[in-house]
Amino acid sequence: MNYQATWFVLWSVLWAVYFALDGFDLGAGMLQRFVSRSDEDRRLVMNTMGPVWNGNEVWLLTAGGATFAAFPAVYASMFSFLYSALLILLFALIFRGVSFEFRGKRESASWRGGWDLALLLGSFVPALLFGVAFGNIFEGLNFDAGGWQGSLLGLLNPYGLLTGILFVLLFIEHGALWLAVKTAGGVAERAAWIAGRAWYALLAVAVAFLIYTNYATSLYDNYRNQILWGVVPLIAVLALLGVKLLARAGRYLWAFYASALTIMTVVFTGVIGLYPNLIPSRVDSAFNLTIYNSSSSAYTLRIMTIVAVIFVPIVIIYQLWVYRIFREQMAGGELTSGQEDVY
Repeated sequence: MNYQATWFVLWSVLWAVYFALDGFDLGAGMLQRFVSRSDEDRRLVMNTMGPVWNGNEVWLLTAGGATFAAFPAVYASMFSFLYSALLILLFALIFRGVSFEFRGKRESASWRGGWDLALLLGSFVPALLFGVAFGNIFEGLNFDAGGWQGSLLGLLNPYGLLTGILFVLLFIEHGALWLAVKTAGGVAERAAWIAGRAWYALLAVAVAFLIYTNYATSLYDNYRNQILWGVVPLIAVLALLGVKLLARAGRYLWAFYASALTIMTVVFTGVIGLYPNLIPSRVDSAFNLTIYNSSSSAYTLRIMTIVAVIFVPIVIIYQLWVYRIFREQMAGGELTSGQEDVY
């Protein structure tokens, strides 16, 4: 059994699931101030995320843990090459999490407004930086045997920023559809309106990304060698079109599912193009970090596979149960399933 390839697939799935799940609450966090006309509206938006946001971020920890355990050289290199960017991302996620817990602790409008701003920035910054990070990985980093030859500002190159904007728009669309499903009244109407308008911007950026990728990266080489892999980006395109058609028909829940599929297949499109690389070098391909030269031992990967087979299904079942418990629509600021209103 090729454990390196197996864990490359699992690594890809963990990141794709994380972006599909945390993507909607990052998007909802970015939209909170724009779909709300009162404190009650803002509280309602936060209540749609409250039961699930921390569970969604478990997938980020799992993806990071899988990287550390399966490909330790990649994990070490990421925190060496991208340390400043990852630190900013971490602080943004911390402030975002704290905003959920602290917003309702005082009645002061300025207090709540400050934490609403923390939620906005704590949602936007991670969305942008995740995209910038993956864009730079797709393009390749400037490193050799002596280490990384770049800087934090160097990560904000045109292709990295374009990928960052793509992620932001994917999450905004995803979050707007989530709010259209989970709320009612003015919040739902405004969320649906934003989803309809954001889709056009997302389509334009997605087309630009696909074109620019051909010139900035070598991701398409695997697709040229194995034409059948083209099914994955084709599904992404069809899912994105499905988002628009379903939302136009008022079927927002199915549009939300199509949006999740879009996000996952976009991630898969990128990682299939990377294979077998995890972090390519723009200096010399001899320095590429691949699934073979950066992986743990076969014994470690075998033990990890057994653990994953046992515990990943348990995590999935638990999370499905949580979503089922809180599946009811929240309307007019009323909470469901005994959820405590703390926002």
